[in-house]
Amino acid sequence: MKCKEICEKMPDLAAGFDAATPEINNHLNACAECSSKLAEMRRTMALLDEWRAPEPSSYFDVRVMARVREEQAKAPGWLNWIRKPALAVALAVLMVASITLFRTDAGFRNHGESGTVAMAPPGTAVGDLQALDKNGEMYSDFELLDDMSVQSDVSANP
Repeated sequence: MKCKEICEKMPDLAAGFDAATPEINNHLNACAECSSKLAEMRRTMALLDEWRAPEPSSYFDVRVMARVREEQAKAPGWLNWIRKPALAVALAVLMVASITLFRTDAGFRNHGESGTVAMAPPGTAVGDLQALDKNGEMYSDFELLDDMSVQSDVSANP
């Protein structure tokens, strides 16, 4: 077994969670460095087992709550951050940028980027074709009226 493998298992060996296999025992007997590290780790864990956390003073809770009240008194409301000039300037820049981007995006949508095409002036070839394309159903109804007017003219003039 290699020293690296022993070092990976050393915390479990020192705590007694992992039973030492014969391979591990053979390596620890042969390698003085690993056995000294294991002994140091066991002494450290023994010291940590003996150590007890100190009890907080009887006024600890009172002092913590007084500090909480002080901090709450410093910031009376959520709009207090607007009073800071750097944040106010950043907010203003953000608002101007978002309005500019919104208007630019709306302009692109009106000029054909999302499928809508800007209308050409009427009377031009492109404008007439766009009007025909847009109002095709309406113009097809006019053809029906034209056919009816031709039939009425024929029946009126025998």
